[in-house]
Amino acid sequence: MAIKSYKPTTPSRRGTTGYTFEEITKSKPERSLIAKKSEHGGRNFRGKVTVRHRGGGHKQQLRIVDFRRDKHTIPAKVAAIEYDPNRTAYLALLHYADGVKRYIVAPLGLTVGQQVLSGPTADVANGNSLPLGSIPPGTFIHNIELKEGKGGQLVRSAGTSAQLVAKEGDFAQVRMPSGEIRLVHLTCYATVGQIGNADHGNVKLGKAGRKRHMGIRPTVRGTAMTPRDHPHGGGEGRQPAGMPSPKTPWGKPTKGKKTRLNKRSSKFILRSRSRGKRR
Repeated sequence: MAIKSYKPTTPSRRGTTGYTFEEITKSKPERSLIAKKSEHGGRNFRGKVTVRHRGGGHKQQLRIVDFRRDKHTIPAKVAAIEYDPNRTAYLALLHYADGVKRYIVAPLGLTVGQQVLSGPTADVANGNSLPLGSIPPGTFIHNIELKEGKGGQLVRSAGTSAQLVAKEGDFAQVRMPSGEIRLVHLTCYATVGQIGNADHGNVKLGKAGRKRHMGIRPTVRGTAMTPRDHPHGGGEGRQPAGMPSPKTPWGKPTKGKKTRLNKRSSKFILRSRSRGKRR
């Protein structure tokens, strides 16, 4: 996927870049695989804002994506590569031999007409889904399960891939895009290859309006507020944010405060993503 620039007719247009959409082969989604997407603007059932900076944006429809890849030994043909407004990666529309249609996250290099397969006996080829026990070490993978049969939860965004480092006992060692190395059971499924749309990180929005189209509202710095609105606010002149202890608008520690609560899975992390520390 190439990146295109625009003629600088305005100051914002000068720095704006976008997609060329060369890989997209179908403009409208499959009607049987879309669902209504409810918008709440970051508010709960009481109307109170619980997630800030959300609201507005272009109307979107949810694409029902198959992260489980549970139609084993049934070949599927790639019918189209489609754009999905809900994620950074593109989707591939599969037509299975039994007539079923499903979406999957499109790997890099997957083309229309190509055949993909899932199951323990599938070949280690781009787009095929296999248990980690059937994938040789050194292979790049994505859409990785953490619990057998639950569906892929890890490595699902554009341009990302993990690497199967080694196998030992009942577990495989997988190096994540963050550098973290964790243990995943050999019966968990993963898809071979790297996710497409690798140039997503090189796109420059160029103006605030494109961010609003995505449903993201402005974010105001705490140091620009008053003391009653934020712990970082107030004071004569400018001060560093939250010295000596940065805080959230509700007075909780932030900016480096460890918030990890899931201690049960710590034993599966061999190497942390933070400065290569071993856990």
